[in-house]
Amino acid sequence: MKVACAISSTASSAVVLCRCLFSSSAAKTLIPTSYWRSNTSASGSLYQIACSMTTSPAPQPEKPKPPPQPWLIVGLGNPGKRYAGTRHSVGFEMIDTIADAEGISMGSVSFKAQFGKGFIGDVPVMLAKPQTFMNASGESVGAIVSYYKIPLKQVLVVFDDLDLPFAKLRLLPKGGHGGHNGMRSIMKHLKGSRDFPRLRIGIGRPPGKMDPASFVLRAFNPQEREELDFTLQNGLEAVRILVLEGFDKSATFVNSAKPLIV
Repeated sequence: MKVACAISSTASSAVVLCRCLFSSSAAKTLIPTSYWRSNTSASGSLYQIACSMTTSPAPQPEKPKPPPQPWLIVGLGNPGKRYAGTRHSVGFEMIDTIADAEGISMGSVSFKAQFGKGFIGDVPVMLAKPQTFMNASGESVGAIVSYYKIPLKQVLVVFDDLDLPFAKLRLLPKGGHGGHNGMRSIMKHLKGSRDFPRLRIGIGRPPGKMDPASFVLRAFNPQEREELDFTLQNGLEAVRILVLEGFDKSATFVNSAKPLIV
């Protein structure tokens, strides 16, 4: 530190105006920081000159980001070979597509569901295929949500929709059950809440006067299978975007996805 002073005097006293200079090791310069005024008496005694330096606080290290919250992704369907590959079980097929792509084993059975844990990117996910039959799906989903304390905004349910054109996807942030018994059961076991996202997969309307209950248990013809497999890949990408980048970007992707031209 250096002190630079200028003296203004009268017959009886002198005024000393000093400037404190501090050396900056980074810039190799003298930095003026404060001015102090001191009086000296005629006898020449000098009051103490004080200097102070104002410094900016040292930068604080950034707080580490909290780990991402896990997602629960549930696909609805009916268990057993009899129902495999039918329209009402496309939710199961979506879970299988995600599990295969992300290397997640679905070999365990927990909470009345085929169950698997893994990651999409760096985000932990749980995949579930309730084995309770469609109309009691909420028994499984409610137990998983309660046990792991998963926020409902992190619970995605994938299911078939008669009211959407075949192989059409629609992603919604919340909503009612729309007459779907699996969704009705889930809402019941989530204390009536409807505030969780859902990915609907269109299976189309039954032809003629066919009973919808019979139609949803029908398998797909070869052309439909090709279209559905394409849609499942779009659904996989939608789920990845949802988990890693958020709902809005995923919804934009779903709404802009082009159907397979057969």
